[in-house]
Amino acid sequence: MPEQPVSVCDESVYDQLYREHAEKICYYLYYKYGDMEKAQDIVQDSFAKLWMNCSKIIFGAAKSFLYKIANNASINEAIHQKTVLKYKSTPQKAYTNESPEFQMEEKEFMDKLNQAISGLKEGQREVFLLNRIEKKTYKEIAEMLGISVKAVEKRMHLALVTLRKKIGKI
Repeated sequence: MPEQPVSVCDESVYDQLYREHAEKICYYLYYKYGDMEKAQDIVQDSFAKLWMNCSKIIFGAAKSFLYKIANNASINEAIHQKTVLKYKSTPQKAYTNESPEFQMEEKEFMDKLNQAISGLKEGQREVFLLNRIEKKTYKEIAEMLGISVKAVEKRMHLALVTLRKKIGKI
């Protein structure tokens, strides 16, 4: 008799998914967007959406579903925050040993880098940040995103080519 597929609607399976992936997704979002509280909120929302759609999601696709939902929610939040920040002034450091010229150049470079990274295609940005910020291997990234290692390599290559064109060698 064939084995029954594992149901995400089973509370023990859902709990297992949460224990295995919640923290990883949270750190992924935190490294990608820099806001731990917002990352935790998005993780909770993502798992709530998984539960609401549990009958439609097969166990093998639950991880990629969670990452996709979390990433899309983060992108929407980032777009919202950019709009909000556009109208707020940025606070200045109270004291620093760095010259004003260095501070200005550093800020310009960081702005340029952040703009270049945010301008990458979603898949390229995701692979770039997972590799360079989270120090994930291409194999780990491929498993996490449900794609081949070759696809990860191609996305990273395209991301680096794009970034080099926009800001020079990093």
